[in-house]
Amino acid sequence: MCLSGSQHLGSRISPTRNLARALVVALVAIFGLGACDGSHGSAAPATSPLELTILHVNDHHSNLEAKTKTVLLNDAEGVARQVSVHTGGFARVVSAFAELAQGREHVLKLHAGDALTGTLYFNRAGELGEADAALMNLVCFDAFTLGNHEFDKGDSSLAGWLSLLHSGECRTPILSANVRFGESSALHPSHTPVPVMPYTVVKRSGQNIGIVGLTTAEKTKVSSSPDRDTQFEDEAVAAQRAIDALKQQGIDKIIVLSHIGYDQDKRLITRLTGVDVVVGGDSHSLLGPETLATYGVGDPVGPYPVTLRNADGDVVCLVQAWEYAQVVGELRVHFDEAGRVLACEGTPHLLVGADFILDARAAGPTDAAAFRKDMERSGFLRTTLPDDKAIEVLQPYKESVQVYKETVVAAAPQELCSRRVPGGPGTPDYGRSSPACNARGSVSIRGGDIQQLVAQAYVEVADSNYGGADISLQSGGGVRIPLQGSITAANILELLPFDGKLWRLELSAAELRQVVEEGLEAVLGPNASSGAYPYTGGLRWDVDTTKPKGARASNFEYFHRPSNTWLPLDDAKYYRLFTLTFNATGGDGYETLAKVPPHRRMDVGVLDVDVFLTYIESLPKGADGLPILQPLDASYYSTKSFKY
Repeated sequence: MCLSGSQHLGSRISPTRNLARALVVALVAIFGLGACDGSHGSAAPATSPLELTILHVNDHHSNLEAKTKTVLLNDAEGVARQVSVHTGGFARVVSAFAELAQGREHVLKLHAGDALTGTLYFNRAGELGEADAALMNLVCFDAFTLGNHEFDKGDSSLAGWLSLLHSGECRTPILSANVRFGESSALHPSHTPVPVMPYTVVKRSGQNIGIVGLTTAEKTKVSSSPDRDTQFEDEAVAAQRAIDALKQQGIDKIIVLSHIGYDQDKRLITRLTGVDVVVGGDSHSLLGPETLATYGVGDPVGPYPVTLRNADGDVVCLVQAWEYAQVVGELRVHFDEAGRVLACEGTPHLLVGADFILDARAAGPTDAAAFRKDMERSGFLRTTLPDDKAIEVLQPYKESVQVYKETVVAAAPQELCSRRVPGGPGTPDYGRSSPACNARGSVSIRGGDIQQLVAQAYVEVADSNYGGADISLQSGGGVRIPLQGSITAANILELLPFDGKLWRLELSAAELRQVVEEGLEAVLGPNASSGAYPYTGGLRWDVDTTKPKGARASNFEYFHRPSNTWLPLDDAKYYRLFTLTFNATGGDGYETLAKVPPHRRMDVGVLDVDVFLTYIESLPKGADGLPILQPLDASYYSTKSFKY
């Protein structure tokens, strides 16, 4: 006889089944019967202290290849130098998990969600997420919690991916205590081959440890694509219910594997009883010592680990491992004989290659030796070679991605002109357009065709796929080249080369006007940069550069999709704006966007290239079957007129 986590939390169960379930719970508590939810053995109370090592990642977002990153390291003369190194990649993650587990008796391997979407490996190499599943199975995680991006292609696609995760010997438990799959969902408990459970139980040193999964509720529902009748419960309510069920089984060491974000985790901990550790994801938070910034890695938002108190007043350890398969977190937790946390400590290991590029060439042996010593002193820069088996597994997917890059994905019969800023001869960026585009004259009135097309793609795809959009914003300089002729996927990667991720912000009409004025000031004011010029989908205006700062744009209109008409901005409304992380955090002088409060901003996380490719695939096809890319109708351009 056994009791599964899904049975604990099943919905719409008859009174008779509820009674039976209660009897089973009682039998589990009295006789220590095993569970059907991934537990390994009976739940005996702790009788001795335990030191547990938790190795974890989160938000790798299909980043399976290494990246090149610039860090600051001291050379042989003690001078800080900008050094290019390879960081991350899932082959290094596999190595790090294996190496960090060596010599440690009690280890857990956890993934806190958002394995999927973000690179071409997700949807251009085999089945959706196939490459991610293959690499994750080499680690063989003890638990994985669903992130919001696991739902980007709907429940049926997610069910297919979970089957890939369970296709071999490694069958990682899939967790989420607060998801309720609709009866028609491919993941409904009545017919899914791979159940999503509220929790699992693992045994270390004869002691049972409960792991509860959580998925961010609001973000998943409004910015991803779960089935319409799949619901997400309040995270704290669901987590506490699962914790109580584990406590009822005599389990006194409980980890919440959470994909709700760093700030939300801190608030969650104060609401929960019985929780000991929270391993988080979603917010891509870098935790660790302040010296992470000194070495050029990034600015940490808190220490690693963060130590807080739960509703019982007991110590809780909170960690997160940044993003994109660059960091593997190593948390050591010390429990007393009663299962309470005595202390925790650990390291966020940034996985770094063994080669150093200095001034565009390989560093000499003396400097390389100094760089290695400086990495050791840092405590968090970890030289990690890629795992050979992982490289072998990744190779066919890498070849598929390369083939796709060379694939023609569209045709552009007419040049899609590139111009960051409208205006005639003598205006900023006039020389960027080709003579043919300048001869057409339209770029001097409205700006670049390709910049406007990218902005339009964002608003249309976001409106249909990511919870709805009214307006988009793209800085002119973020779109790098014109397009004409046969367009390959590699051309699209060259067009949008910055791995930009989309955010959704809710802005008032006054804030939208201010955003446009800030873009114009960045182009026309002191320290001018042509790259900041605003291109929007779903919003348009007239520009008069002879007017003073703050008064250069006028006659604002937004596109009202239900009526298919342009209407004046409504000062009583808020509008859903999609833009890239760079702009959403104040890049290019968009200070108003950086000041939007947390309750009106959401990190959607989808890659700009993927959005644009999705838009291309939706376009009408030519006789050769290729989508046709062409300039938009003049009415869709954000700059209606430009007076210089």
